[in-house]
Amino acid sequence: MKIFDGFSLARWWSVLLKEFLQLRRDRLTLGMIVGLPIVQLALFGFVINTDPKQMPTAIISADQSEITRTVVATMKASGYFHIVGELPNEEAGRAALARGTVLFVLNIPAGFTRSVLRGERPSLLMEADATDPTATGMALASIGQIPHSVAIKDMTGPLAHLSGGEPTFDIQVHRLYNPEGITNYNIVPGLMGVILTMTMVLMTGLAITRERERGTMENLLAMPVRPIEVMTGKIVPYIAIGLIQVTIILLAARLVFRVPFEGSVATMYLAALLFVAANLTVGIAISSLAQNQLQAMQITNFYFLPNMLLAEACSLQKIHSLR
Repeated sequence: MKIFDGFSLARWWSVLLKEFLQLRRDRLTLGMIVGLPIVQLALFGFVINTDPKQMPTAIISADQSEITRTVVATMKASGYFHIVGELPNEEAGRAALARGTVLFVLNIPAGFTRSVLRGERPSLLMEADATDPTATGMALASIGQIPHSVAIKDMTGPLAHLSGGEPTFDIQVHRLYNPEGITNYNIVPGLMGVILTMTMVLMTGLAITRERERGTMENLLAMPVRPIEVMTGKIVPYIAIGLIQVTIILLAARLVFRVPFEGSVATMYLAALLFVAANLTVGIAISSLAQNQLQAMQITNFYFLPNMLLAEACSLQKIHSLR
């Protein structure tokens, strides 16, 4: 049966059936077709959350009154702050922020309530760990409504004259570690993990699969060398490449993007070495599953995006776990 000259519906149907049969036989590709949308939906729907709530917050209070208790209660009600306790002084607050125990420290000075009642418009100090502006930005934006909420609740009766006009107090925000909110300080170091993951997994997966496609893997295994010697001999060059990439990224971060570097360079390279080795083992695992280089690239892409998104989710989950 022909629809028009030169086109056979029977031949077209045969090709169509052949393509579906080939997809069915390629279980790996078929699994990725079904699995990839499921994984992406689960990640974006349940795991990824760019607006973290209940972030750990400490209070340094030298003034106890109904107004200060309302301030703390309003912070809790916003959903962004989880009060983990009170600290004795500013030094303890800075130490808690440096350790990562808390992300925010609210400092209520002595005589705060008296200054409010006198109409002097005193200030509260909110110190925040601003290393990740995305995580803390919404929380810091929410504190601007606290003076208004306190005025509605407490500035009534004899104090009603204080509720009109300007707020009776304000909250000064002090962003630590990244006071200017420069995104390069957060994004550029994060690119190190992205670049190393993408290149190390892909190169290792393709290198070993390429050997299998060309038939040279059998020759390597037939040589008087042990399998562990073959594997380590193929991995070590990529470890060196990974460390070269780390050096390039660090130099670019420091010289081009002006990202400050604090700490031990040796510790940084040791951590990078472990990270590179872990990604190379993932690449080897992928090469053992893939039958050809195309499948290796497909599995690498399937691994890479969920890995990157889960890394972001884990960093946000760490914020929640601090409380």
